[in-house]
Amino acid sequence: MFKALGRFVVAHRWLVITSWLIAGAAVIGFAPTLTTTTDQAEFLPGHYESIQAQKIQEKEFPQGFSPSAIVVFTREDGKALEEADSRKVAEIGQFLQRKKYDKVEQVIVAPPSPRKKVQTVLVSMADVPAGDKSQQHTVVDMREDMKPLVKSTGLKAGVTGDAATAYDAEEAGKKADGLIWVGTLALIIVLMTIIFRSPTITIITIVGIVLVSQVANGLIATAAEVFHLKADSSVSSLLIVVLFGVGTDYILFLMFRYRERLRIGEDPKTAMVSAIGRVGEAIACAAGAVIVCFMALLLSSLGFLASMGPSLSIAIAVTLLACLTLIPAIISLMGTKVFWPSKAWRREARAARFGAMGNAVARRPGLFAAASGLLMIVLAVGALGYKPTFASEASADSAQESSVALHAMRQDLPAGSTSPSTVLLRSTSGDKLRGADMTAYAGRLKEVQGVGSVSRSQLSKDGRTAEFSVILSVDPNGSKAMDIVRGPLRTAAHRGAPAGTEAKVGGVTSVYVDINEAVNRDFSVVFPTAAALIMLILGLLLRSLVAPIYLMVSVALGFGATLGASVVLFQHIEGQAGLTFFLPVIMYLFVVAIGTDYNILMVARLREEAMEGLSVRQATAKSIRHAGPTVAAAGVILAGSFAAMLLANEPTLAQTGFAVAFGILISSFVMAMFFTPALTTLLGRTAWWPRRIAPTATPAPDRTDSRTPSTADRR
Repeated sequence: MFKALGRFVVAHRWLVITSWLIAGAAVIGFAPTLTTTTDQAEFLPGHYESIQAQKIQEKEFPQGFSPSAIVVFTREDGKALEEADSRKVAEIGQFLQRKKYDKVEQVIVAPPSPRKKVQTVLVSMADVPAGDKSQQHTVVDMREDMKPLVKSTGLKAGVTGDAATAYDAEEAGKKADGLIWVGTLALIIVLMTIIFRSPTITIITIVGIVLVSQVANGLIATAAEVFHLKADSSVSSLLIVVLFGVGTDYILFLMFRYRERLRIGEDPKTAMVSAIGRVGEAIACAAGAVIVCFMALLLSSLGFLASMGPSLSIAIAVTLLACLTLIPAIISLMGTKVFWPSKAWRREARAARFGAMGNAVARRPGLFAAASGLLMIVLAVGALGYKPTFASEASADSAQESSVALHAMRQDLPAGSTSPSTVLLRSTSGDKLRGADMTAYAGRLKEVQGVGSVSRSQLSKDGRTAEFSVILSVDPNGSKAMDIVRGPLRTAAHRGAPAGTEAKVGGVTSVYVDINEAVNRDFSVVFPTAAALIMLILGLLLRSLVAPIYLMVSVALGFGATLGASVVLFQHIEGQAGLTFFLPVIMYLFVVAIGTDYNILMVARLREEAMEGLSVRQATAKSIRHAGPTVAAAGVILAGSFAAMLLANEPTLAQTGFAVAFGILISSFVMAMFFTPALTTLLGRTAWWPRRIAPTATPAPDRTDSRTPSTADRR
């Protein structure tokens, strides 16, 4: 099938290239804009308590005051605010109210903090749909207007709150995307030029992937609009590294085999047909493993993961199609000129290291299997200390104005005052709530350890729903706050509700509690489903029931080693509170799916050599010698692409970049290079059971060492 595809692409290369250009222009030109959101509550389904509380709040208190922005005032000298300072703050609050900013509904000047170190102005804004930036634009306008108002007053002002945090996060994301894009591009240029010693291949790779990325983004935006998918703001950063990293990997797989076929004497057109025929199945299965792994995210109960799955799957599918059609068409059009100005493609490098590695693994497979397996097990032990973190614990950037203002606010106000929890008490009997019951209920909530204060903030018009504001004594975004809300607060709220009423606990901390529960649920559903689908693909590729089992065992060890190394680095060495809550899911998908790519490439080559008539040990040695450089180069480029996320100086992206990069290096240099070939050698031909691969043919001579094909030379 893949050989037939290769013949079609080579024979109709101009048709293939033209079709790509026309289709690409149509998709890019007519695709809608992809909108993203940073509101995690939008990604939870309605059966979670925090969302139920939010729905009650929106229904019963549509005009309720909830600050979208908080202006924080402190003195520049750090001293307590004086009467004149408070009067100035009040004047500024009145100015903000008169200004009539877009979406601003109400402005309230709060009294100074207990020690008078901080005073705030609370700004309530109208709700906006996902993708609407009007609240963020208002924050920008307020910040600009604030500068002359506090100049020469001795006061400092900073805007924080949800709208300000969302704006700062988006700006940081744009900066991160730029740094990641530049870093990834520079890495690919350097490594591809070193590997092939040809700027031509590098240019084709970059231009091809840029086109693919634009087409993929257009299709993703179209799918999001048609199927009403919500995209998280982190998708754009992941798309950059996925498209450039994985795309470069697949081009490497193809180019290494194309160059190998040229070296044994085939003309460029025949070499490309042979390359697609021999490596096309491995590339397709590798991409298929990644796609099904990403599509398994549709089973996630978290909207941003469920949306991320199709987005990344579309990107991989478009990349696969391009690497099997567009790139081969361009290369076959150029022939051997694609390697210009280098002539090194004519003869194989000695590859002494990979040859020696292959011989060593073939001679002592037990030693290499045990050593590489033990290394991954030791690293995996660190995963036992994994702790999930949310919001400011994982991603606060102290350089952002919203973070600076938030930190100042917490210096003299209860930690939980920045994001109070809400308890909604609702009558189920149809009777109005009684004042004595509500007072007693507030007292029971106040008795919960970790609760700083409780106040009844609102009562609905019909008198049947009351809202209580619960301020915690700890950071509302931290793990301690989550423990309080998850356990004693919800328990007290539910059990302490008066007869004929029910209670729901909402607020940011409650949302994080429910997200954590959703992630734990996803671990038990998404992971096994993805593993089962990958094993099915491996079984179809290798026509074996045995090989998929130990290949997935190796990938599981790689995942454990990656998580363990990340825990040790970020939690123990850097002293961070934990790893961002969705990292294990992302890591599992990338490390498992992409790690399987390298196993597929190596084991498929090993099976190919065995079918040529080599013994298992000979096939192992030759596979590592020939496929080893491909796996190593692909691993370095893909790991480097994800490592470029470290340039963003944003903790969540840094954790993701390191974890996936480390996992890919483990996959390529430990699993695919040593562990998997060693296990295959130990199992012998049992690895292919129930299919029989017997050495019925005479092994073909390995002519790639010294022969320089005259046909290829002429071209």
